[in-house]
Amino acid sequence: MAYEVTATRRRPQQFESLAGQEFVVSTLKNAIEQGRIAHAYLFSGPRGVGKTTSARLLAKALNCVHGPTATPCGECDNCKGIAKGSSLDVIEIDGASNTGVNDVRAIKEEVLFPPTSSRYKIYIIDEVHMLSQSAFNALLKTIEEPPEYVVFIFATTETQKVPATIRSRCQQFNFQLIPLETIEKLLGDAAQEMGIKADKDALFWIAKEATGSMRDAYTLFDQVVSFSNGEITLDKIREKLGVVGMERIGQIMADILSRRQSAAMDKVNDLLAKGVSTEQVIKDFTDYFRTLLLIKEGVKSENVLGERMESFPPEIRTAFNEEQLEAGLDLFLNLYRDIRYSLNPRFELELAVSKLSRLRYVASNASVLEQLARLKNDLVTGTITPLNPALADQKSIEPQVATPLQTTTPKTDVPETAPSKKSSSPAPTTTPESSNAQPVVQEPQPVVAPAVETPHEEEKVHGAQPTLEGLKGVLPQGVVDVKNEDDGLVLCFANKLFYQLALRSLQKVKDDVSAKLGAQANVVLALSERNETQPQPEPAVQAPLNEAVPPETPAKAQPVQTPPKPEPQAAVPIQGAAPTQSTAPTQVKTMNALEEERKNLINDLILAFDGREEKI
Repeated sequence: MAYEVTATRRRPQQFESLAGQEFVVSTLKNAIEQGRIAHAYLFSGPRGVGKTTSARLLAKALNCVHGPTATPCGECDNCKGIAKGSSLDVIEIDGASNTGVNDVRAIKEEVLFPPTSSRYKIYIIDEVHMLSQSAFNALLKTIEEPPEYVVFIFATTETQKVPATIRSRCQQFNFQLIPLETIEKLLGDAAQEMGIKADKDALFWIAKEATGSMRDAYTLFDQVVSFSNGEITLDKIREKLGVVGMERIGQIMADILSRRQSAAMDKVNDLLAKGVSTEQVIKDFTDYFRTLLLIKEGVKSENVLGERMESFPPEIRTAFNEEQLEAGLDLFLNLYRDIRYSLNPRFELELAVSKLSRLRYVASNASVLEQLARLKNDLVTGTITPLNPALADQKSIEPQVATPLQTTTPKTDVPETAPSKKSSSPAPTTTPESSNAQPVVQEPQPVVAPAVETPHEEEKVHGAQPTLEGLKGVLPQGVVDVKNEDDGLVLCFANKLFYQLALRSLQKVKDDVSAKLGAQANVVLALSERNETQPQPEPAVQAPLNEAVPPETPAKAQPVQTPPKPEPQAAVPIQGAAPTQSTAPTQVKTMNALEEERKNLINDLILAFDGREEKI
């Protein structure tokens, strides 16, 4: 028996066997069962999805000896003749080779004669859009009012080229592309029927290359079977057909992300040396970036992606944002158009691969404006928002300020004669004359963040007192003071941003400081107010004329109390005290301090982001 290709051998012989066209099948079956048979049908859709097959099934359903029926027997002479293409009452015409008015005139003459042995005389015109305008016009009257025994079935891949006057006289059925999963399943059935072992990845690749066409899938399947020697594998397909594959493109992208540009170029050269065309490599790069972009946008269906999710490592899926992936896809789409007029297509490909090393830094005007707005928000809120996609999963860190180790009371105390000891007894009531004594502003103590935890408590560092100069080179950026406290070695930060950056790499800071000191040290990060210099005390408030000036150094510490009817006094800024109204000079000084603070924050923010960008 002569060899028969898989597409012909496995052509559906029943409506139920038609894959991926459930709407067409259900509509035609219901129309036949209800006896609502139209005089003209128009089947439109991509190639290889079952248009001609559906036309033959409809002809068999109408002319079967047991019909009209939705399930033709396939055993009668009419069914066998239609399947073989030898039936005299089912005429198949190629619209591409019968385009003139004379061909249509012959059809108009033939329809006057009834069918010889069947119930209907059926004309199947394939690629009907190829008919000339005159031929369409000559066919109008016949289609509109044909004899009751004549049925026209038109098939086309370009329905927009069919005149509206023809479409309005036909029942239209739009055929869809066959899903990838359905094609893969049918290919597996064909391989099992032929006794051939086929890997799932190989069948998936064939189904993907078919792009929704069942005929294309069967044709490629026959070609693969010819050189597979009874076992179809993806490695054999790559070797024989010169296919690059997503894995090799992924290896090139991994080298590019790791800044191994020479290794990436070597892999591209190996592909070209094995006979893979430059156009095929560009196509695979284009398909790779398209799939990455769809994954980035949340698409998970393999029927849409055309690839398996496992083919793309997580580090590559998260390395670029949508804008950068769009730029990469656009790069290879334009490259495929440009190589037609290129001096050497290989040079163009190598240049494109070289440009991929800078793809992570691609940014449009819109993204730059968005980043500027984010920087402005960070400046106001004191948070850090990662700008690089590799840091996108890290949340901004807010320093958690706990209760300070030593807090200042809201009351203003006069220094005692013995500063190292504090009175435990209640302070006696003072006279109004002592209320005008100069209050002392205590130096703000660093606030230790409770979020920093260590596996065990190291002892206080003994020996020489650690200093900024002594630990220079190992301290993180932004440390303004180093103190050897009972809790450990306290690194004081005056800037919230530097504190956040150091908090992320606390373990590294501890290791560096311990190595510098030669002993294990417990490093504690502390956040204090930004005071680079010693705070200047506010000018003393002048006492009233009718009251005596108190002595400069009182014998005992006395709390400050408000006299019965004092004059308005300027409030001294004391940490923890309630806010009070200040005089004009104090307001001017406060505004200057805020302006200086704002400038320092801007500079620190720029330095922080510059430093982080270099680590990425």
